[in-house]
Amino acid sequence: MKKYLVFILIAMIFFGGSALTGAVIEDDETTLPELSDIVEDQDPEEAEIKIKPKAKPKAKRKVKLKEEAVTETEVESKPEVPAFRVFLIYEDKTTGGNHYAPSGWMGDYTDLKLDYGYTKKPHAGKSCIRIEYNVRESQRAGWAGMFWQNPSGNWGEKKGGYNLTGATKLTFWARGAKGNEKIKKFKVGGISGTYPDSCSVDFGPVVLRKKWRKYTINLKNRDLSYINGGFCWVAVAGDNPSGIVFYLDDIKFE
Repeated sequence: MKKYLVFILIAMIFFGGSALTGAVIEDDETTLPELSDIVEDQDPEEAEIKIKPKAKPKAKRKVKLKEEAVTETEVESKPEVPAFRVFLIYEDKTTGGNHYAPSGWMGDYTDLKLDYGYTKKPHAGKSCIRIEYNVRESQRAGWAGMFWQNPSGNWGEKKGGYNLTGATKLTFWARGAKGNEKIKKFKVGGISGTYPDSCSVDFGPVVLRKKWRKYTINLKNRDLSYINGGFCWVAVAGDNPSGIVFYLDDIKFE
């Protein structure tokens, strides 16, 4: 049998190997080798044809990319705090958006006169506030003042304070009738009682000018969650021996 194989091989070499040219055996794993893969033994009688099986084609590795699980972390969003809107104490006498009432008269309270709709030379609008303090010391206090309260006349006996959280300042305009009028202090909050104000902020002393001037009470980082005494002023008789007349306008929280 080996001899026949040798003759077939010699015939293929001499005749161009046409017998195997283009011949392909389809197999799951191998194909017919090329002639270069044939190894001959030196002895024709013992000649063997050794076929090196073609190496299995390397299977394409299917790399399955592991998809990373993407977890969307839901951040609990806090509700947006709306920007603080202007909160009026006084704009004009007839302004519907005014808050608080100038009802808390103190000290020598009968020495005071108030005109809440004074129309001569307001800072803006149609009217301003005119206050007269005659320093007669009718109650022998030697001082006088006025609180804006809610509701009128509330010294902390009942609920009525506003939550003004978000405000950073109270602004107002003031002037004296002659100039050089001395105000001991302006104030926000400070009413005690059963339902006390959440803070008390003083500003002063202030010497008024004859022309309108803007003043600011800084309320940053103050607890404004409950304010019954929205605005206040205090003057001392000894600072103003002849009495004083002064004006206020455009009082508001911002």
